[in-house]
Amino acid sequence: MNDTVASAPARVISGGADAAQAAGAERPATLIDALNRNAARHPGEIAIRERDYGIWQEISWSGLRNDVLALAAALQARGITAGQAVTSIGDNRARLYIAMLALMTLRAFPVPVYPDVPPAELDHYTRHGEPDVALAEDQEQVDKLLDLRERIGRPRLIVYDDPRGLADYTAPGLASLDELLEQGRALLAATTGLADDLAGRARPDDHAVLLHSSGTTGVPKGIALTHANIISGVLNARACGHFEVGDRHYAYLPTAWVGDFVFTLGAGLALRFATHIPERQETVLHDLREVAPTMYLAAPRAWDNMLTRIQVGMEESTPLKRRLFHYFMPKAIALERKKLAGQTPGVGERLMRALAEVLVCAPLKDWLGLSKARRAFTGGEAMGEDTFVFFRALGVNLSQFYGQTETSALTAAQQDGDVKLHTVGKPMPGVSVRIADDGEIQVRSGSVFGGYFNDPTSTASAFTADGWFRTGDAGYLEDDGHLVVLGRVSEVVTTAGGERYVPNYIENRIKFSPYVRNVAVIGAGRDDLTAIVCIDFDAVGHWAEQRSLSYTSYAELSQLPEVAGLVRQVLRHVNGVLKPELAVRRFVNLHKDFDADDGEITRTRKLRRNIVEDRYRALIAALYDGSHTVDFEATITYESGETGVLKRRLSIEKV
Repeated sequence: MNDTVASAPARVISGGADAAQAAGAERPATLIDALNRNAARHPGEIAIRERDYGIWQEISWSGLRNDVLALAAALQARGITAGQAVTSIGDNRARLYIAMLALMTLRAFPVPVYPDVPPAELDHYTRHGEPDVALAEDQEQVDKLLDLRERIGRPRLIVYDDPRGLADYTAPGLASLDELLEQGRALLAATTGLADDLAGRARPDDHAVLLHSSGTTGVPKGIALTHANIISGVLNARACGHFEVGDRHYAYLPTAWVGDFVFTLGAGLALRFATHIPERQETVLHDLREVAPTMYLAAPRAWDNMLTRIQVGMEESTPLKRRLFHYFMPKAIALERKKLAGQTPGVGERLMRALAEVLVCAPLKDWLGLSKARRAFTGGEAMGEDTFVFFRALGVNLSQFYGQTETSALTAAQQDGDVKLHTVGKPMPGVSVRIADDGEIQVRSGSVFGGYFNDPTSTASAFTADGWFRTGDAGYLEDDGHLVVLGRVSEVVTTAGGERYVPNYIENRIKFSPYVRNVAVIGAGRDDLTAIVCIDFDAVGHWAEQRSLSYTSYAELSQLPEVAGLVRQVLRHVNGVLKPELAVRRFVNLHKDFDADDGEITRTRKLRRNIVEDRYRALIAALYDGSHTVDFEATITYESGETGVLKRRLSIEKV
């Protein structure tokens, strides 16, 4: 991949014609229309399984529709009207999804919020549409919303799912979902025609959800996606084989991330997925094995963590299993690289891979819960080449997709038999992509949103005069139509020597290492590039334990000379694939990780570069003034919202 950004003439690549026709799929008008269809044609088929106290609870399509309509009737009685925004905060819970669908039935829309957002930040995520009603998972989220009410006067009504710890709460405007469901069922029974009226209200151009931009450059913007947007994106992906009707899906990703909404509610309804929900976030990996989904989505960091889990598990396994793993996996990886390079495996290689499947790969996939996965995806940011190749060598059909919240997450994806390590694949059917003269990737599709919520200025700047969405990403199209993404156009910077580069591209290359969790590359207007590195505590901790290195904390581990040497090797490897003018020359291992609560990264783990460079300016100065050490104080924010200071003498290292 090129590591500089060059101008190129505009060129358009289209993924194909109408996606619904290409997929041979029936196109529902709305997500509620899809729910009605599924309940009518497959009433007894399982729509949702949710684990509770170790037991999988099942909801059929007819049961799901009945609960959605009952909750819609009760919410209407509580004052919810068309066009109204409603906050939703909590982990993946079946009844929170049901409540979101009930809102869509009323032509209102949910505004999902990340469950780990601290109370002080809730203001930002509840200003779009000024939601006066909120859905909360449990006592923790209710407490946040009550605190928010004291500050800004809303929400007036807080509807909660889990009643534990809330029995003695006397604040006005609290109601349980159990209470609303009971009320709604009574209303449906007493009012002739109400169910049919509710089921037929939603319109394709209604907002189905309001999500938020990552907020890397300031306060997050509101991104409203319509039913038509989401269904277009889903059918585009279905047309090129990324989704299949009846897939078994695992819903564990944050509900405030576009990937979860589009996969769980969008594709789940349009393509009749059987959606499985873990008991809680701590049991995600355990429950995954029991679910064994046919389609699985995870962020690159989650795949990295899964690889680390495999490596640690094998080191703690029996000698025979270790020998088999270390004998077969390198051969399987070499074979996968050969296939990715377009070469045909020989008979001996195919026999070796078949034996590896029986002895190593199949047991590992079963242990992970991926034994039935016909398709697996990663997206949101670049994925490490070694991790990507490892899982494909293991037999997981892993591919990368590309998109933004504004495009319903689905713009381009790698397809079976046409995977390249340095690209994100080709545009999906129903999607057109072009590269502007300044190298920006621009998109046109039915999956593209109509504009930022109540923000005409940002909306105007997001679209070209002829209606193309400006992604803000720099990239280029190869001759065969594959799309290469380099990074953010706004992040293209120049060194003192005149070299143009995208810091995020270099940072992603560094984060390909399992030992680096976060990194900030510095170098705009300077002679050399330097880096502030945040190690991965679990991976580096395991590495240190294998070498009998003692430590008591993240801060202490980060400053071990041996760990500095480990990170130095990572940076030297990355320097080997960059221009010499763009090599990282000096680095410091930070004594804490970049944290969303500290405002240094977004909830989707994207770097807030301006904040980092301002907060760590004394550390950056030390990277360039020849210092060997620097005494530095870092401010940290606890879950309670209180702050503290972490002091440490940090070592400045040469690469």
